[in-house]
Amino acid sequence: MPAVSAPPQPGAPSVAGVPYRAALSMLATLFFMWGFISVINGTLLPHLRSVFELSYFETGLIESVWFIGYLLASIPAAKLIERIGYQRALTVGLSVMTLGSLGMILAAYLISYFVTVASLFVVSCGIALLQVAANPYVAVIGPPESAERRLTLVQAFNTTGDVLAILFGKYLILARTTAGTTAHGTQLTAEQRIADAQATQLPYFIVAIVLAALAVMIARAKLPALGSATSRVSAEARRGLSLFNHRNLILGCVGIALCVLAEIGVGSYFINFASQPDVANLTQEHAATYLTLFWGGMMVGRFAGAALMQRIAPERVLAIFALIAIAGSLTAVFATGPAAMYGLIVVGLGLSIMFPAIFALAIRGLGPLTEEGSGLLIMSIAGGALAAFQGKIGDAFGLHWGFLVTAACAAYVLFYAVWGCKVTNAVADAPVTAAG
Repeated sequence: MPAVSAPPQPGAPSVAGVPYRAALSMLATLFFMWGFISVINGTLLPHLRSVFELSYFETGLIESVWFIGYLLASIPAAKLIERIGYQRALTVGLSVMTLGSLGMILAAYLISYFVTVASLFVVSCGIALLQVAANPYVAVIGPPESAERRLTLVQAFNTTGDVLAILFGKYLILARTTAGTTAHGTQLTAEQRIADAQATQLPYFIVAIVLAALAVMIARAKLPALGSATSRVSAEARRGLSLFNHRNLILGCVGIALCVLAEIGVGSYFINFASQPDVANLTQEHAATYLTLFWGGMMVGRFAGAALMQRIAPERVLAIFALIAIAGSLTAVFATGPAAMYGLIVVGLGLSIMFPAIFALAIRGLGPLTEEGSGLLIMSIAGGALAAFQGKIGDAFGLHWGFLVTAACAAYVLFYAVWGCKVTNAVADAPVTAAG
């Protein structure tokens, strides 16, 4: 791809003449948008549960299909990036997400469970492509000593999208439906379910328009590209290099899978949990307000985590936040009344920095294998598919017992922070170059 000749802004750090802060600002909009569209599921799933009369396990299966998209799309995404470059891959990812969002409008019109699941699968494939491209981009584009802080900071914008998505879903989905504004357990008539199903047309039309606009913006932008430090290398050069020689990567993949499972498990079942009479006895619409506090805690935690990492080693910050997540999830399991709900809200703060911190720690020392390692980490996001089994626990024993899964996931992250993230067999990085 042709080199970019635009001069850097005065005083701004740059990559081969291209201000990387400007690039980070553009990438922050992508992090914001995929966080937004992912977390709409937090209000969409209880809505779909009412429309299609699903069990918690069946509701969780929708989320599982979403994360299977990550699993299936990550390796093809890495190959696509190799062929067309990062910037074009970002544009393709946004276009795929736009197509899936338009499919959700069709699903609402047809009131089709199958089209709904298929459309969400398409959206998740587009997000997987964005993740494979953008996460290593942010980690490598600036000074290596600040990679964890930089990735945590842009992930904070991702969580800002999460918070706004809950408000968006509350007012444009739940507040406009019968199920969303009545007490837990209310039986809907066939006419009410039809009306509720069609309430998702407007929000997904808005989402499709925004995604299409972002695709055009990214296609026309001038962005620095990753250099040889993160590009695939020839078979000859790869001899003696293996991803499996890097303990921090392999254990980090498990950590990514489990921290995503914890995050999705809380986000997917929070509204149903808070709506129960023995917890907070709220309507789904009112419970969505408290769900914004969960995602708000993640947003605040990421900004705070980025600041703390300027003075404290990232792995130590990660360990502290893991302990917070363990305490909050155990409160949700064993407490009763509103205290259980507030414990779950605190979990958001604990989970906040897990994904970006683990990702950055896991690709340390990969050198020319960074792109492939990043693809493996993005595949690990498929761990969120296991949220369906947390729903199975909820069906069998009660939703609160399912949050033992959250506590166990946080305990593993604590182990990773203390020992698992230590780098083995580090490979030297090469400088980053610029391309249009």
